[in-house]
Amino acid sequence: MEWSRHLLILPILLPLVTGATLLLIDETHRTLKALINFASTLLLLFVTLVLMHIADAAPADGAALSWSYAVGGWPAPFAIVLVLDRLAALMLVLTSVLALASLTFSMARWHRAGPHFHTLFQFLLMGLGGAFLTGDLFNLFVFFEVVLAASYGLLLHGGGVFRVRSGMHYIAINLAASLLFLVGVSLIYGVAGTLNMADLALRLPSVAPEDRTLLQAGAAVLGVAFLVKAGMWPLCFWLPPAYMAAAAPVAAIFAVLSKVGIYVILRLSLLIFGSAAGELTGFGGTVLLLGGMATIAFGAFGVLASQAMGRLAGYSLLVSSGTLLAAVGMGDVAVVSGALYYLVSSTLTIAALFMLIELVERAREPGADLLTVTMAAYGDEVDAEEDEEEEVGVMMPGALAVLGVCFGCLALLLAGLPPLSGFIAKFALLTAMLNLDGLGAPTEIPARTWILVALVILSGLAALVAMMRTGIRTFWAPLEVIVPRVRVVEVAPIVALIGLCLALTVEGGAMIRYTEATARALHVPADYIGGVLEAGSMKAATP
Repeated sequence: MEWSRHLLILPILLPLVTGATLLLIDETHRTLKALINFASTLLLLFVTLVLMHIADAAPADGAALSWSYAVGGWPAPFAIVLVLDRLAALMLVLTSVLALASLTFSMARWHRAGPHFHTLFQFLLMGLGGAFLTGDLFNLFVFFEVVLAASYGLLLHGGGVFRVRSGMHYIAINLAASLLFLVGVSLIYGVAGTLNMADLALRLPSVAPEDRTLLQAGAAVLGVAFLVKAGMWPLCFWLPPAYMAAAAPVAAIFAVLSKVGIYVILRLSLLIFGSAAGELTGFGGTVLLLGGMATIAFGAFGVLASQAMGRLAGYSLLVSSGTLLAAVGMGDVAVVSGALYYLVSSTLTIAALFMLIELVERAREPGADLLTVTMAAYGDEVDAEEDEEEEVGVMMPGALAVLGVCFGCLALLLAGLPPLSGFIAKFALLTAMLNLDGLGAPTEIPARTWILVALVILSGLAALVAMMRTGIRTFWAPLEVIVPRVRVVEVAPIVALIGLCLALTVEGGAMIRYTEATARALHVPADYIGGVLEAGSMKAATP
């Protein structure tokens, strides 16, 4: 076996070894721990980029797999199988990028706010890497638990009454979801006799008719567990306060946690309940579509109603999750392709917003929201106009100017306006929804598709209104400008994430080509099944 094929296990092994090493170093050596953590995360980003290059080298005509790796050399479906395809590689790179950005941001002060921050951070990366690479449901459960255990500690990092209260809700909800996960996996194993996802997809059409109800019940329970993590309405009530309470770098890396649930739903719905599933083809698709639409509407109302910026970011995350769930529910190749582009763009945007919020709030007076709302309620508009005239010609301090430009870019990205990647993502999504049979084909568009299109557009309008309102209060309306004290390591990751969104715009064609190849491969489950069940031979795609 070539040594390079062992790269597939590094996204799990590297954070595990680093986290265990950091656990042995005393907390008084935080600088050393930070350097080790940063070096490991940087190496992880390099490894994931190499894996993405390998995945992208696979033929784009439907071939699903680049590599499959049977841990211990046992053949599938008995072995622990790690699977690399374009979707897994995309999620790994996205996770590594967010990890590097949030870790850099935490270097300013947050990594000193409590014990074992760096250890928990690496264990979180290990769980995420395993969840994206594993090829069976049992190990998916294991890696989910690793992610949740690390996230519990990170959410409570820094202490405080609000953080502890929100953290307790987060822990209770996710423990309940984990219980549902276990029940669903048990039911599926009891009926099908396997938890390997490829083997399960192969056996599903031959399940006896009298057992199908039990299998569907297990899949439904499993789906509820993932939908809790994805934040679908009405299972999402815990998400905005929990993410609002988290420290800024923690909330930034948490932006990818909700995408884990969406990743699993996308993977399982097209693999197990794809075109080869017989009578179970498309199981749960309508629920995803309608639930996603409800989530978009709920998130958009929440964005408009939010006075606190952290809550606004939390509801924006719900809008993103709802859009992705609805797109998965449509089950169309072009729609899924647009959804994957949107997933990357929206996750980078919301992560940058969570970090920016902390810097922006340093420039705001305590109680400014309450004062502004009170002034608006009593119609005190004349004074506002007078104050605005007094501010004309005043130079904006440099720090505020940088934060203001970043805030404006993130507003454009959230609203889906040109020229950044948020516009291309929504344009790709809406074009695919309105041309289900191909561009220009005479297709009768269902009413629910029109409703979804309207919701996507209106949610963008809601984000634009909310961000403009917040920007006016923060940067232009204050009577006395407070210059925030920010460090380069705090601003640099935000600028870098916005720069990546700009790169997604410039290289939009290449990115769309990648997501289209990913979506086509996901809709050909036979290639994935064949690749995984041949794991013992470790056949690699021709680079």
